[in-house]
Amino acid sequence: MPGGCPVSWSVLAAATDPEPIPVTLDEAAEKATNAASWVEENWSTWLNTGLRILLIVVVALLLRWAVRRALTKLIERMNRSAQAVQGTALGGLLVNAERRRQRSEAIGSVLRSVASFLILGTAGLMVLGAFDIDLAPLLASAGVAGVAIGFGARNLVTDFLSGVFMILEDQYGVGDSVDAGVASGEVVEVGLRVTKLRGIDGEIWYVRNGEIKRIGNLSQGWATAAVDVTVRPTEDLDRVQGVIAAAGEAMAKDEPWNERLWGPVEVLGLTEVLLDSMTVRVSAKTMPGKKLGVERELRWRIKRGLDEAGIRIVGGLPLQAEEAAPADPTAGMAAPSVFSNAASPQSAAATPLPRTDLGKP
Repeated sequence: MPGGCPVSWSVLAAATDPEPIPVTLDEAAEKATNAASWVEENWSTWLNTGLRILLIVVVALLLRWAVRRALTKLIERMNRSAQAVQGTALGGLLVNAERRRQRSEAIGSVLRSVASFLILGTAGLMVLGAFDIDLAPLLASAGVAGVAIGFGARNLVTDFLSGVFMILEDQYGVGDSVDAGVASGEVVEVGLRVTKLRGIDGEIWYVRNGEIKRIGNLSQGWATAAVDVTVRPTEDLDRVQGVIAAAGEAMAKDEPWNERLWGPVEVLGLTEVLLDSMTVRVSAKTMPGKKLGVERELRWRIKRGLDEAGIRIVGGLPLQAEEAAPADPTAGMAAPSVFSNAASPQSAAATPLPRTDLGKP
């Protein structure tokens, strides 16, 4: 040290460290006795608390396993029933196995998650209660945090809840043709947050379930095929109706249209009468999802039947090309002229004057 004599580290340590207080045998025995008595007084409480916690955990795990197993069995039974119905004659029409499978899996996933959350959450609160922890502040904090998270992720919560209700209510499924407002097409996949659609041109649309305000399912129940036949107003309506009805009856007897048509082809009547055309509406109830194919085939058969009957639709060949018009008798006649009338002033002016000097010498 500057300005003084050097001091060793041992001297400094001896000056700073207090001298250890010697513990006598009586004091050690007293401390051991106190510890043993404290353990003896509290071991029953510890054992009771430990057994209670162990019982809560075991019961919660067993209950969770039982509930999840029951839900899995229920989903498997639903899938087996769908496969059994699909093996029947109307199975392909009434049941879509992939649709039922995805719907049942989605419902099972939601139910299993809800059951696990409720059971394990309740068990956790009971374990905390076993430690004599006041749960009121914890629940209040969890409530505030839940409100904050829900407000920040409200779109995600809205999508999830909308997807759950859509699946539970079976509003649509895989293979359905739907109009979701923001997009339309065939349903490829139904999720809890997003629905996947394939458009007419093959594009894939990812539609959030919370954005779907209304849904139009074109594949449930039955569909209506409507065809408008426009002919000339001079055609016989009874004849036109007979040709259309015959085409519809022939179509209803042929394969595969006899399965796709769920009712007779009906001629509803005139929907529009104009000076140069009239429109006849034809309708038929069809299998869901087969409307466009039935309409195309019905137009084909009606057009062929009208051609065979000599009935021309509007927009066909012009009348001059179809029928030979009679020759006009006045086509070769010249226009009348004032010079053909000898008494007219024009004819007199054009006539040369006679010579008067021909008889003179």
